[in-house]
Amino acid sequence: MRLLCNVEKLILIFLVTLTFSNISISEEKNYYKDLVTDWSRIFPDNNRNAAGPKFFKYIIDKDISYKDFVEYNKLYCAVSGSLIDPNSTPEFVNINEEKTGKKICGNYYRCCVPCSCDLMKYTTVKKMKHKFIDGTKEFYVLTIDNPCSKKDFPERVTKKYFCDGNNIAKDQVYNLDGRMVIGLFHNTKLCNDNDIKIVKAHPVTGEYCDIRNNTPLEELQAGMGDIFIKLAR
Repeated sequence: MRLLCNVEKLILIFLVTLTFSNISISEEKNYYKDLVTDWSRIFPDNNRNAAGPKFFKYIIDKDISYKDFVEYNKLYCAVSGSLIDPNSTPEFVNINEEKTGKKICGNYYRCCVPCSCDLMKYTTVKKMKHKFIDGTKEFYVLTIDNPCSKKDFPERVTKKYFCDGNNIAKDQVYNLDGRMVIGLFHNTKLCNDNDIKIVKAHPVTGEYCDIRNNTPLEELQAGMGDIFIKLAR
């Protein structure tokens, strides 16, 4: 009888563990599902070109935990505005910090190779604080300058997503001290010499990006072409 009770306890523990495991997996999948479900709400005209800022605003306005915030922000490319496979591996990149110029290293989830190059050349990072349901957190975000007064604002980008006249539209995107936030920079740290060597030695962030970042704008073809660059430069 005692043996049966012990076996029943083991079975019960296994079932409870399996149940919580399935719940966890389900929650992971729902991050992506939420973005897909709310796509037309985030992008009313279905144009996501360079619209990473729209995803960021949609996510940070949610009443969620910091963990949820991080997970949501792994699922879109801040440069292109494209959704990313939930199982994607991030790229290790370095980006200059706004004002200080210090190189900050971290992970970037991107849709295609050129996006990492454009990110490193045309964005800067800034620290920001935000209150989540589990407390206030500080983190680095990817930013570009206010693009709204540009005479060559890219035609294939929906300007009303970002701009209210010459100003950043605060109800549409996140304005951080006059700069537009386009996404979250993950697992950040101050770069050391070895970090810089790793970035430069990587076939994408090293050799490929050197070529792309020295190619005339009118000759760019891969990735977003010149769309994001015109928005961010």
